[in-house]
Amino acid sequence: MESTNFKKLARITGFLYLLIIVCAGFSQGAVREMLIVAGNAGATTQNILDNAFLFKAGLMTDLIAFLSDTGVSVLLYILLKPVSKGLAMTAAAFRLIAHPAIGSLNLLNHFAALRVLESPGFTSSFDLTQLQEFSLFFMELHNMGYLIAGAFFGIHCFLLGYLLYRSSLFPKFIGVLITIAAFGYLIESFGFIFFPELKSTFALIVGFSAGIGEITLTLWLLIKGVRNQQ
Repeated sequence: MESTNFKKLARITGFLYLLIIVCAGFSQGAVREMLIVAGNAGATTQNILDNAFLFKAGLMTDLIAFLSDTGVSVLLYILLKPVSKGLAMTAAAFRLIAHPAIGSLNLLNHFAALRVLESPGFTSSFDLTQLQEFSLFFMELHNMGYLIAGAFFGIHCFLLGYLLYRSSLFPKFIGVLITIAAFGYLIESFGFIFFPELKSTFALIVGFSAGIGEITLTLWLLIKGVRNQQ
């Protein structure tokens, strides 16, 4: 494939990656982090009901992010298969399982957290306290689903970091940064299982490592595309 075609594919990948960062950041930062009060079903459900449109918007932007991630998975495979077709395909598979598959299905928990509060069938069958506990439970399931997807994504980032490091299309430091991000995702996913009380610490670790690595990769893809081939 000609260098100009690689650059075009890289910039499309960068645009989709930017869309993922913006949409997923909105869903998590502006919606769930603002509305969900850990351990407080009453406050959480009141926030969800008072901001139902925002809550639905968070589901929509997450879905947009996961749809975009399908494209990123395929495009990164095309860009990196010259390094190792097998590893590039494996990396793409882990990414497709992480967000387009697990992440998308996990949105059912996000949807159910509002649905149980609005459905006449539920409201007529359960009292308010029970409905609130159901809603918070679905959001806790959503959080766990997010972390399970994160474990698959961590493996993807580890393979991606290696492929970027070995590729002549990208500077090696981006591969190193993405590899560090991989450990951030894995620490958060597995750490939460054993030490849920350290959730905030794990979130900071993955937020810092993944933020630097993935934003750097996105900017390189958008601005530079790929290195010029001699």
